[in-house]
Order: sequence, then structure tokens, then C-alpha cells
Amino acid sequence: MWPFKPNPRKQLARIELTGAIAGGTRQRLLKALKVVKERKYPGLLLRIDSPGGTVGDSQEIYSALKRLGETTKIVASFGNISASGGVYIGMGAQHIVANPGTITGSIGVIIRGNNIESLLNKVGVSFKVIKSGPYKDILSFDRPLTDEERQILQDLIDNSYGQFVQTVAESRKLPVETVRGFADGRVFTGEQALALGLVDRLGTEEDARRWLAELTDLDPEKVVTQTIEERKPPLARLLNPESRLILGPIAVQLSTEQVDRALTAVDFELATSGVPLWMYRP
Repeated sequence: MWPFKPNPRKQLARIELTGAIAGGTRQRLLKALKVVKERKYPGLLLRIDSPGGTVGDSQEIYSALKRLGETTKIVASFGNISASGGVYIGMGAQHIVANPGTITGSIGVIIRGNNIESLLNKVGVSFKVIKSGPYKDILSFDRPLTDEERQILQDLIDNSYGQFVQTVAESRKLPVETVRGFADGRVFTGEQALALGLVDRLGTEEDARRWLAELTDLDPEKVVTQTIEERKPPLARLLNPESRLILGPIAVQLSTEQVDRALTAVDFELATSGVPLWMYRP
């Protein structure tokens, strides 16, 4: 007899988004969302525990969620923190549940640059730059910003911020000016977010799962919830020579999960210098 295979159409899918949102996270999430669509799960529980991340990656995940939402019920569950880019991605769900103490909000945009000109002068290091235009080396770490460069970056930030506000307003069915009134970078508890209209209900992930089951006409007591995740080779990054170089002797004292998180944080900081971020930085 052939083994019994559960019907995905009678199950719920679950995807977990944790940590900073960047290229690797985007790829993993898009693959998982594709699986949900192909298997025709009627509902998706999206668990978000993220301080945010890069603008483009957040937008691509959000867009994929909106497309999936045309055929699938989606409920987002905000965990310990779902801020900035985490909020943006959450806007791709039809419904949002947050814990009363969830840290959320931080709707805004930030660009970080580093200026170590004084340090370089002390050690006698300088750079010779040949560039095609006056702004090609904007945010270079060996010199301060000019007033013109600062205005260029401010215009970029303002435009990206406007996109964020518009998305929140449309997704939550709120006037743009209402969103601008609280979208100034501040963070909220889940309870405050509910009062602002940023989330629909207060509750745990289990509460969100049960709500999703009801929305899909499935029994909350019996329905199976299948977590969709990419399988990672164990110790793959731990054994990577570059990884060992970054972490040094502490690597052997950490679990594989701890090493992966540490490396992700380092990779993110190195990769996003000067990149517009929807990121909560406490």
C-alpha cells in the first residue's frame, strides 16, 4: 500500500522570518512562498521576528506576499520584535496579530556611513580617487559629506520613506496623513500598535494560527500546520575558512545556530554600509 500523503489543501503553511532582512533572507523567503503557492495551501501563518533590513529586499518579499494573497489567506504573527522592514513585510498579510508587548513600528529609513578620516590621517593613509562624476564616491569613509551630498541622500531617504508610508496607508486602510503622524521612527508596543490601527488583534502565534484556521474553514483543533523552511547543511558555515577567520577561537564554543546568527550579523553590517535601510537600531 502506498504511504498516506497529507493533502496540503487541508493544511496550513507556516513560514518564519527571523533576523535582519537582506539577500539571503529574501532568497529563502521567496523560495518558501513559491512552495506555498505550488502546493496550494489555503492559508499561510507568517511569523515575523525581525528588526528590519534593506529596502529592496523588504519590498520584494512584500510583493511576493501580495501576489500569494490573491489565492491564499495570510495572517502575520509579530513576535518579540517586528519593526521597520519587518512591519513593511507584515503589510503583505491580510491580517496581523501582535503580542501586547511586541516591539513594532520604527517606520522610517536610515543610511549609515562611516567617516574614519581622522584615524587615517593619524596613521598616514590617504586615498587617490578617480571618478566619473562628483558624487560617485558619496559616503566614502575617508572624508566628510558635502552639503550637496547630504541633500542628495536626504532626498533619497525622503522618497523611500514616502513609499513606506504609502504602503502602510494602503495596507491598513488609513489616511496617509494619519500614518505620517506616527511614522516618525518611534517604536510601539503591540498594544499601542493596535490602537493606531497598525495591527488587527493582540495575541500569541497560536492565536494567529487559530484565526487563520477559521478564515480557511479548517478546524483549529485538528488542522496540521506545516513549517516551510530551507534545509541547511549542518556546520556548513562553521567549517567555512572565512567564517573561522571572522569568529576566531570563539567559534568552537558556539552552537551551529549561534555561529550562523553571528555570521549573518557580520555579513549584514559589511554588506549594507551606505544602503538605505528600513531598520530598527536600538
